[in-house]
Amino acid sequence: MNIFKNISITAFSLLTVLVSCKNQDNTKASSTDGNPLYLDATASVNDRVSDLMSRMTLEDKVYQMCQYVGLEHMKHAENELTPEELEKNDALGFYPGVHSDSIGRLAEAGHVGSFLHVVTPEEANHLQRLAQKSPLKIPLLIGIDAIHGNGLVSGSTIYPSPISQAATFDDALIKEGSRQTALEMRANGMHWSFTPNIDVLRDPRWGRTGETYGEDPFLVGNMGVATINGLQSDDFSGTESVIACAKHLIAGSSSINGLNASPTDVSKRTLFEIFLPPYRRAVQEANVYSIMAAHNEVAGLPGHMDKFMMNDLMRDRWGFEGFYVSDWNDISRIDIWHHVAKDFKQSIEFSINAGMDMNMHGPIFDKLLIELVNEGKVDEARVDYACRKILEAKFKLGLFENPFIDVEKAKSTNFAKSHQENALEQARKAIVLQKNDKNILPLSTNGKSKTIFITGPNANNQTTLGDWVSPQPEENVVTMLEGITTIGEANGYSIDYFDAGDRSKEITDANISKAAQKAKQADLSVLVLGENSFRHDWGRKTTGENVDRATLQLSGNQLKLAKEIIALGKPVIVVYVSGSPIAEPWLENNVAAVLNTWESGAFAGQATAEILFGQVNPSGKLPLTIPRSVGQLQMVYNHKPTAYIHKYNTEKKVPLHPFGFGLSYTTFKFSEPKLSKTSFSGIDDEITATVEVTNTGKVAGDEVVQLYIHDEVSSYTRPVKELKAYKRVSLNPGETKTVSLTINAESLAMYDSAYNFVVEPGDFTIMTGNSSSDKSLKTTMLNVPQLIKLKN
Repeated sequence: MNIFKNISITAFSLLTVLVSCKNQDNTKASSTDGNPLYLDATASVNDRVSDLMSRMTLEDKVYQMCQYVGLEHMKHAENELTPEELEKNDALGFYPGVHSDSIGRLAEAGHVGSFLHVVTPEEANHLQRLAQKSPLKIPLLIGIDAIHGNGLVSGSTIYPSPISQAATFDDALIKEGSRQTALEMRANGMHWSFTPNIDVLRDPRWGRTGETYGEDPFLVGNMGVATINGLQSDDFSGTESVIACAKHLIAGSSSINGLNASPTDVSKRTLFEIFLPPYRRAVQEANVYSIMAAHNEVAGLPGHMDKFMMNDLMRDRWGFEGFYVSDWNDISRIDIWHHVAKDFKQSIEFSINAGMDMNMHGPIFDKLLIELVNEGKVDEARVDYACRKILEAKFKLGLFENPFIDVEKAKSTNFAKSHQENALEQARKAIVLQKNDKNILPLSTNGKSKTIFITGPNANNQTTLGDWVSPQPEENVVTMLEGITTIGEANGYSIDYFDAGDRSKEITDANISKAAQKAKQADLSVLVLGENSFRHDWGRKTTGENVDRATLQLSGNQLKLAKEIIALGKPVIVVYVSGSPIAEPWLENNVAAVLNTWESGAFAGQATAEILFGQVNPSGKLPLTIPRSVGQLQMVYNHKPTAYIHKYNTEKKVPLHPFGFGLSYTTFKFSEPKLSKTSFSGIDDEITATVEVTNTGKVAGDEVVQLYIHDEVSSYTRPVKELKAYKRVSLNPGETKTVSLTINAESLAMYDSAYNFVVEPGDFTIMTGNSSSDKSLKTTMLNVPQLIKLKN
């Protein structure tokens, strides 16, 4: 592996053993004090950090910046990967020529600051016991990719994936789910979640679409803030909160070819208007304590050495007070991928000087960074800053007092009843009804003598869990088949299932014929189609991290399967399971109903069945635009005014479904918006827009009231509309409620020529409705009489 090209494996192995013994005596003599201040729980965190750092050598401080994968993870990865495969792998890791016992000895010597991919409380306790043998007894910070629940841990509550959560448009629900995730993490010995992913999606070919909160900066920012506040609580102090990590800085969701880690080439204005707003809010509103840099380059500069982003903007301008962590091996990739450094040592120099604080993951980093400091190429103050921030986290999390966890508590906390309830409610609110021809849904509750046929690659497996999840206990997961069978049979239906192929690439012509024969005998068919981002199914994944898409159509023979069953002339309902959008116009035109369930987590099958049979009225809204084909990309609702001046030769220029869209089993009527006043006067001013919403149908339902703005004349072009507020409202049949939405200075602001955040004088159109589509919106006007300057 190229990371080792400056030191032989044999030499490194020897170095590891020597270092693990040699530096036992490196710690300054004062560490032998009987009652050091840093071990006094009554002292302030600042004083404890200062006292501890006064006892640390340069080497001790650098070791706090080093992160390794867990020992059990190493052992597993050694069996799965060759050293050649290791370089491009972002999920499994080990260290060629280095046994896990050697890493254990590093921990005993105090040479490790953090571990990741530790997935059992037993291993977490084992690693902390090793750290307690070190001279300073500094506990370990254990991180994990708890993206939507602590999904890499078996038995955890698996919530819907982030794109699914965004479809709820329910910030409070997501915040509570994140708080619950923090409780499960701490019960299992983890302290740091590598989430939220607040990349603003601009290309749905990107396999990590399901990890994002969609295409809108405001929605992404709201969901990001909710997630951070849920994980960190007020300031992540104590034993029930964890550190959040905003990622990935910046714009990897808009790569030039839709591939993960590919170059991004966007303007500074686009960075400030689209990609950076969620980060500013994560820092200034939620006080996120860690940020992860991005794999990709922007305009030729790799994210891991972007001083302007990491230091000048985030720290100096916006006040970020936490620490940065690299993404997987990405400091080394400054050299081996981007070729803007001559070797790993120079890569470290560039990254640390730009603001990086912790290396994920691996050896040699510490040795080379110490050399760089001694050579005067990296200021020791940079190391001091990084060490201070990492230690501050450990003190505030209470790890010096409580490094170990009770294994029995993990068993009772994981998958707790209240956590299950939140996960189910998220799933119910995330599912989007995209088509309902002749109101075929909900299905009749009188199913006597009727048969429902179910097939499709996502019908009876755990693909509903999404990415960043290990296989979970079967009893903790309700598959689509299980959910529909339970509720369908309770309503008198017979359920007939056929496995036409457990994954899309395994659907054969023979099985398609068998499925069609079975569908012929049924009254209606439910096709559970879509994509697979399940992390532990790498060979059969069709989307997810490092599995990007060249099409938005269904993979494998899914469409062929659907066509055979549609040709029978009986009702067909399509249920999509996918973190990525599916663009199949023909299919949607030829089936009776389409239900987009995203990746709805552990209770996807139950929530879907409840909606199919009318126990729950669907209320999810699309957090992204669904184009008709890849030929329409980039297609987003908040495009600039000239995006559609002309037309395509062979394609329409309107999407399959617009951002914010989602049908219901009832109908709603919206009044025109009314403003509390029509002139916006200053930086602290707020205007309330009120909308009367009436349920004009026959069943109770939720609607998401959405408010968009458009700056009529601006010094730089602005989008045709921008989401600036939304609110869920529940209405009984015939009921009317007044919904209030707030417009403040930030709702109207833009960046001027000097990238100052300002509200320019002029007229703004205020639009309210239940999607971003023009035909769904009603308007009024707001005037700003004079320039308003906001804090930058």
